[in-house]
Amino acid sequence: MVKPTSSTPPAAAGILLAGGRSRRMGGCDKAFVRLGHKPLLEHVIDRAAPQVSRLLLSINGDPARYSDYPLLTVADCLPDFGGPLVGILSAMHWLRQHDRDCGWLASFAGDTPFVPVNLVATLQAAVAREGTALACPRSAGRAHPTCALWSLQLLPALERFLRHRRGRKVQAFVAGAAVSWVDFEYTSVDPFLNINTPADLKAAQFLGHAP
Repeated sequence: MVKPTSSTPPAAAGILLAGGRSRRMGGCDKAFVRLGHKPLLEHVIDRAAPQVSRLLLSINGDPARYSDYPLLTVADCLPDFGGPLVGILSAMHWLRQHDRDCGWLASFAGDTPFVPVNLVATLQAAVAREGTALACPRSAGRAHPTCALWSLQLLPALERFLRHRRGRKVQAFVAGAAVSWVDFEYTSVDPFLNINTPADLKAAQFLGHAP
C-alpha cells in the first residue's frame, strides 16, 4: 500500500470536472447539492485547489451559474456533452494556449467530496518513479481514472481517440495507455466515493463530511 505524501510541491494545473448532466440525481445541478453546510462543488474545490498551481472548472451550459467561485471556466471543445474525457482534453488545449510552461494536468471528479488532499503529490511521485505519462488511483481494488494525473504529452493521442469516435469513456482511453496505478487506503470512507444519486448523497451525509 502506497502511503500518500504531501511533501511534493504542486507542479500541475488542475481541472475540476463538473460538466455532467446529473441525470441520476433527478436532473438537478449536482454541483450545488448541499452536503453538510456547503455545496458538493465546494467540498471538492477545498480539497483540490491547494494541490495545484491553478484550478480550472470544466462545465457545460451557462458559466454564470458558477460566478460565485473564483475559477476560470473551460467549456468542452467537442460537442454533445462528451463527458469527463472531453473536459480533460479541453483543459489541455487551454493550458497549451495560456500556460505553456505547465506540463501536467490533474483531473478531479466534481462529485468526489472526500478526494485525498494529497492525491496530486502521490501521483506525481508515481510518474517520477515509473517514468509514465499517466497516473491513476485505486481504492479497495477499484480504479478511479477521472481523478488522475495526465502529462500534456498525451494531448495528441487523446484528441485522436476522441475525434475518431473510439469512445468517450475515460476507462477506454486509460485501458490503452501505460499507467502508474497507486493504491490509496480505504478506511472509514472510500476517498473516491462519488455522489451520483440521492441515495449516495444520503450515505455521504451519514459518513460525515471530513473523514
